[in-house]
Amino acid sequence: MKTHRHCFALDLINDVELISAYKKHHKNVWPEIVKSITDSGIVNLEIYLVENRLFMIMDVNDSFSFEKKDEMDANNPKVQEWETLMWKYQQALPTAKDGEKWLLMDQIYQLKA
Repeated sequence: MKTHRHCFALDLINDVELISAYKKHHKNVWPEIVKSITDSGIVNLEIYLVENRLFMIMDVNDSFSFEKKDEMDANNPKVQEWETLMWKYQQALPTAKDGEKWLLMDQIYQLKA
């Protein structure tokens, strides 16, 4: 099955203790969250951090859609609990609309060997 890649950006609140706590949460992501990710068609997900800027790489299979993922998340109390907890550490990018967290990035270059 073919995969597609999506990349996102989000900021953390620029506080050393909060960033440390956020990183600690991601060393032990709740199993219900991992299941919700894989059940939606996400086959790989990585998050990187520099200073307080997060960068997420998400590889999805053909069964994935943003609409399906949003609906699944909205109907999953454990995902809602996780998102509420994570929002204590996160802050929207300056261009985000109300309620937006991770912003989808546009690919502007790819090396083709």
